Amino acid sequence: MREVACPVALHLNGVPRRITAFEHPLAGRQLVKGGIRAGERPEQAAARELFEESGLETRAAIYLGESAEIDAGTRWHFSLCRLAGPLRARWQHRCADDGGHLFRFFWVELDAPLPEGFAPPFQRAVDWIRGHL
Repeated sequence: MREVACPVALHLNGVPRRITAFEHPLAGRQLVKGGIRAGERPEQAAARELFEESGLETRAAIYLGESAEIDAGTRWHFSLCRLAGPLRARWQHRCADDGGHLFRFFWVELDAPLPEGFAPPFQRAVDWIRGHL
């Protein structure tokens, strides 16, 4: 089974509760996630992936739990990432993975319906996050 880390990056201003999401130029709306390296703890992987994909820095990461029900053949590990500010409403970040795609980031409200355009695994991941925060 493939092991992936998913950082739960909450906006510093807690009302409404918002997490990071982005528009991938080829694959639609997503949450940050990525593989866990050998010897790496899930919360370390979450902080690393968040920085690599979004440019956001994590001051502390706390492991929330895991689920093998998000995407077949993959175990998702979720970690709450305390962000370093300041934060913008929207931003772009060029990710070195997959040839250097430009990701367009925004915030998703956890207590509102998920905007259209997220594939089912990301919808299930947001549902998991909602149930565990």
